[in-house]
Amino acid sequence: MPESMQTTERSEHARSLFAGIASDYDRWAYLLSFGQDTRWHDRLVEWIAPAASVPGATVVDVATGTGAVAIAIARRYPCRVIGVDQSPEMLERAVERVRAAGLEQRIELVEARAEELPVEPGTADALVHTYLLRYVEDPGQTLATLAAAVRPGGIMASLEFGRPAGVSRRLWQAYTRLGLPAAGAVAGPGWLATGRFLGRSIERFDHEYPLPRLLELWRAAGMERIAAQRMSLGGAVLIRGRRPETPQEDAAP
Repeated sequence: MPESMQTTERSEHARSLFAGIASDYDRWAYLLSFGQDTRWHDRLVEWIAPAASVPGATVVDVATGTGAVAIAIARRYPCRVIGVDQSPEMLERAVERVRAAGLEQRIELVEARAEELPVEPGTADALVHTYLLRYVEDPGQTLATLAAAVRPGGIMASLEFGRPAGVSRRLWQAYTRLGLPAAGAVAGPGWLATGRFLGRSIERFDHEYPLPRLLELWRAAGMERIAAQRMSLGGAVLIRGRRPETPQEDAAP
C-alpha cells in the first residue's frame, strides 16, 4: 500500500470485505442483483455523455472495483479513463478484464482511496463513483474532494444502492435480510459475509443520508444542475451534477 494511503475503520473493513469476493465479483454481482447492475451501469455511463464523448477527454472512475464501469466508458466514448480503487484484489481482477478487452492503452488503474484522490484538481472532464459513500467516514468531505477534481463545466455522476418504498420495501428487506445471506452461503465464505453486511449497510446509510440530504451534500460540494433518478423500484439511486463554468455562474440564483 502506498505510504500516503491512510486507512480508517470503514475503509479497512471495505478492503477486507472485497478481498474475499474479488475473484468472482462480476458473476455474483450480476446474479444477486438479478442482472440489474448492468442496467444501472449503462445509465450511469449515459449520463456523462456530454463530457466523455469529446475526443481526448479524461474520465475518472472512482471505486472502479473490477473495472466494469471503466471498460463500459472506454468502449462507448473516445476518452482516457483513470480507474481508482483502494482494493488491490479488485484491481488485480480489473487488470485482467482491461487486458482481455484490449483497452490497456485507454484505461489506467491506480490504487488509492477516494479521500486521497490522485487526480489534479480541475482536470477530469467527467468523474463517476459507484457504491462508494457507505465506505467512507465523511461522505460530504469525500464528495467535495471528488468534485474538486472535475473541471469547470464537467460532470460528476454516482450510483449507490437505495431502499424501495411501500410494499416494494418489504420485499426488498426480505431479500436483503434473508435472501442475500442464503445466496452468499452458496457463493462462498466471502459472499456470506457480504450478504450479511450489505442489507444492513444500505439501510443504515439510507437512514443517515436520505436522498434530499445527499443532494444537499452535492450542492455543498459545489455542484449545480443536480438530478437524481431511482431505478429498479428504488433499489438503485443515480445522481448527476455539473461543475459551474465560472464563479459568477456558481453564485447565480
